[in-house]
Amino acid sequence: METVHPNHTIMRRACITGTGAYAPERVLTNKDLEAMVDTTDEWITTRTGMKERRIARDDEASSDMGAEAARRAIAAAGITPEDIDLIIAPTITPDTPWPNTGCYIQQKIGAKNAWCVGIEAACSGFIYGIWMARNMIATGAADAVLVAACEKISSIVDWTDRATCVLFGDGAGAVIVQATDHPTRGIIGGHMGSDGSLSNLLIQPAGGSRMPTTEETLRNGMNYLKMAGRETYKHAVTRMTDSARKLLQSCGLTFDDVDWFIPHQANMRIITAVGQRMGVPVEKFIINIEKYANTSSATIGLALDEAVREGRIKSGDKILFVAFGGGLTWGSMLLEW
Repeated sequence: METVHPNHTIMRRACITGTGAYAPERVLTNKDLEAMVDTTDEWITTRTGMKERRIARDDEASSDMGAEAARRAIAAAGITPEDIDLIIAPTITPDTPWPNTGCYIQQKIGAKNAWCVGIEAACSGFIYGIWMARNMIATGAADAVLVAACEKISSIVDWTDRATCVLFGDGAGAVIVQATDHPTRGIIGGHMGSDGSLSNLLIQPAGGSRMPTTEETLRNGMNYLKMAGRETYKHAVTRMTDSARKLLQSCGLTFDDVDWFIPHQANMRIITAVGQRMGVPVEKFIINIEKYANTSSATIGLALDEAVREGRIKSGDKILFVAFGGGLTWGSMLLEW
């Protein structure tokens, strides 16, 4: 099931007013991984585009990273934590199954007036979260929403599995979404989709109600993430391209009308293939996968904040986010900066 949502009928326009990001201090390079598993820097670089990734401290949870990214986004937006009405925390590595990670972030930043929710849409979570924020603002249910995607993927990676451990890192990306009276600035439209029949392609099998954690699940590595890489690649390229195309068509635009594309940073080969199918040069893609690897829901937020603070994204630019993740889930969003 998938739906396209151009911004034709909303009551209030929503825009991103502040961005923030956080990456842990520890850097794990491809050379470091050579000493851990049977792999090489050349193999990882040529197949993924990744050179290094960040790894959180043992005492550093997803909410700690999300809270720091949130503080930076709040400062950039020029608001206070008390101004936030809602906190949305996309993550597949929550501090605890419950309470949701948004509640932990609320406590850490002092957003005492916000209600909080966590969402688990894997790598599509950042787009899903912003779309939810947009809808809350459009209906008048909120004036300021914090979306803080935060992931400690290192906590669910099997560091003996060379097929997956080289791909992931930790980090957080956050935005403040607020109402605006500007006639063109803000979120223009979105396209979301899911296919639960393919859920087993990307999954953490154990740790939930279907397969609670036991000595047996731990012994068999079922609490680690599992991925069918080849099948996932094919679906990712197809879904991301189709999602972006459908969204732009619904808005009466083409790929040429977009100034910047910020894709989920899963694999450089996926990004390149998506660009080729779109007919878009790689120079129009904002990419930082070489530094952070795949941080799941946090990748777009990390790339967005970096581009904003470096001055690459300018007022009036049209930006397209596009992502694909476990679920399967996918989505795209178009906005004017």
